[in-house]
Amino acid sequence: MRTRTGWRRALIGALASLTVVLGSTAYGGTGASAASGAAGAGTATVTNSSQNTASTKTAARAAAVSSAAPVAVTRWTQTSEAGDPVGQGSSLAYTPKTASFTVSGTAEYVRIRVMPSDISYWDVEFAAPHGDELTPGVYTRAEGAAVRTGHAPGLSVIGEGRGCGDTYGQFTINQIETDASGAVTVLDASYTQRCGDATAPALRGSFKYHALPLSYSYSADPGSTFAQHAIAASSTHTGGSSTFALTPSAEGVQYMVSGMREYWEMSLEPPTGERFEAGRTYPIAFSSSEDVAGVVINVSAYGCVRTVTGDLSFTRLTRDDDGAIKAFAATFTLRCDGTDPALHGTIHHYA
Repeated sequence: MRTRTGWRRALIGALASLTVVLGSTAYGGTGASAASGAAGAGTATVTNSSQNTASTKTAARAAAVSSAAPVAVTRWTQTSEAGDPVGQGSSLAYTPKTASFTVSGTAEYVRIRVMPSDISYWDVEFAAPHGDELTPGVYTRAEGAAVRTGHAPGLSVIGEGRGCGDTYGQFTINQIETDASGAVTVLDASYTQRCGDATAPALRGSFKYHALPLSYSYSADPGSTFAQHAIAASSTHTGGSSTFALTPSAEGVQYMVSGMREYWEMSLEPPTGERFEAGRTYPIAFSSSEDVAGVVINVSAYGCVRTVTGDLSFTRLTRDDDGAIKAFAATFTLRCDGTDPALHGTIHHYA
């Protein structure tokens, strides 16, 4: 695991001193040595909205170089199909305002407990194959977390005294971070659990714990240069499928996304003599000039040939102590070579 430093630590204050994993790993029954992990190493609890609000305000003040600093999210949602014995057809959604959240364990085996009241709770457990650690990726053929066999990953969702006798499931880890002791401090995951059979009614959920948005989505109008070379007319890359890289360049950034058989490269440079600012929309061209941002975008080595037109808007932006961009959220519309069909995109890099 790689360690993220200052800017993120300032961003989520006392919740930080974190380690981040940005790789992409798929498991379908291959490769791990036999060993066993168990939840219970480190434990962190968010108990009420006033604590969460105070933490968020402190983090925002510490990290806000712009007027729109990123804010970490803690949230759990779950839906159950009719006939699912655990969820019993219900739909649930909780935040720290409506329930307490406890995360315990390590990247080998992590347990989330959501308690809407003193007598009501839900447990969600994610386990890596024996001997491995959870990293961003898609984990298929999951068995019950505490009873998984061979190289299978583990998933267990238990609530109101109900659980699966035999679990068939899969889950996606979009983000996971640990502190120096190995305790999980950031988690973004989704899951599907079926009881007794791989075609049984599904229980689906999504859990975020101190997570910041990390994704790239796009849509390409028919006839655009990018529609011809992208894998799909529209798609969304997340930590479960793709890797992301941001490198500061002068006052701008180089941004790269790799995943789902695509490789996106972007160079974003501010107008001459300026710095990018949150809340502003910039007209774009191949090269920056006065009042115009320079934008070059390629997918798998293909992009505009002669000219670029459109616009670029930053909604959130955070810089480190040296002024380099470390986190941002932006949208863009880009047209190649004077044509009307456009590429539309939205970027969330920890913002």
